[in-house]
Amino acid sequence: MVITLPRLGNTHIAMRALFDALGIACVIPENNRAILQLGVANAPEDMCLPFKIMMGGFITAIEQGADTVLLTGSCGPCRFGEYGELFGRLLKKAGYSAEVIVIDAPSEIGMKTLLERLGHIARASKAPRLVKVKALGQAYRILALADALDAAAHSTAGYERDAGACGRELAACRRETAMCRGPREAFGILDKHWRRIQRIAKDPEKAPLRVAVVGEVYSMFEPFANLDIEDRLMRMGVSTERLLTPSWWLRDLALKPLHLNSPEVRKASGPYLPVSVGGHARETIAHAVHARHTGMDGVIQIFPMGCMPEIVAKAALPRTGLPVLTLVVDEMTGDAGYDTRIEAFLDMLAVRRRRAALWA
Repeated sequence: MVITLPRLGNTHIAMRALFDALGIACVIPENNRAILQLGVANAPEDMCLPFKIMMGGFITAIEQGADTVLLTGSCGPCRFGEYGELFGRLLKKAGYSAEVIVIDAPSEIGMKTLLERLGHIARASKAPRLVKVKALGQAYRILALADALDAAAHSTAGYERDAGACGRELAACRRETAMCRGPREAFGILDKHWRRIQRIAKDPEKAPLRVAVVGEVYSMFEPFANLDIEDRLMRMGVSTERLLTPSWWLRDLALKPLHLNSPEVRKASGPYLPVSVGGHARETIAHAVHARHTGMDGVIQIFPMGCMPEIVAKAALPRTGLPVLTLVVDEMTGDAGYDTRIEAFLDMLAVRRRRAALWA
């Protein structure tokens, strides 16, 4: 068995470490323009950007030897629930042979089916059961540490004394983790760069703009899908916060069948979006409310063209009390217009802050 799965933010670091520990080969190509064009050529025209990127990634991985595609399941009334079936049919139509395994909630597919699918992967590993259980825990901790490191770098960037220090440290970490193998090596690299970011000198005189990044999860998590929005803001001297991370998403997914996931999200979003409309629309609203309560300057919402849950959230976001810039991305999105809109939004936030100071 040679597994591939979507490249989604920091998940590739944790998943590669997991499969290394299990002794299962894993291929996760880095997303780029060539992969996107391959996905566009093999996907229905009206499918969203995440689908097209994933499609191109799976084809590339299969050409590199992958024979099994691993996906997670749905998020309520969202097209993502049909992805597994569509990928299987489209790959077969394009002449690629691969088994598609969808890991979904027991309420959707039944506990027996879920265990059968997990068992199919587990049987491909010759590692002892204890090693398998330990590897799962290590993978989650690696993912959580990678997400925390990302968050610290993007938050600290606006306050750094040496401009660009956070960006350089983050870039070095990404280069090293791209080459690492196994949980031990991944932990070592992440811990080293985590400690270095914590030691970056801050300028107490700086008061950077603070912006929350919200929206559809793939578009937020995967830098290629959002044109490196957080790194762009970092280079502009902006401190950013993104409460949704791959580790949060994984934890939320695990707790959802028990109805223990994110009660604070339902409470915060209730006055603006009292019912679930699929995807993570309620999280988008809740995190905009959190941004207002913590004194942030504005909110940037990102989602792919045609994403119904985020379109609904977009209508409710202005009521949360902060200025909102909505960025809708697809395969035609270009750098120039993207930068212009971000720069104009930041200028508006700066003017708004100065006016608030005058009236204080």
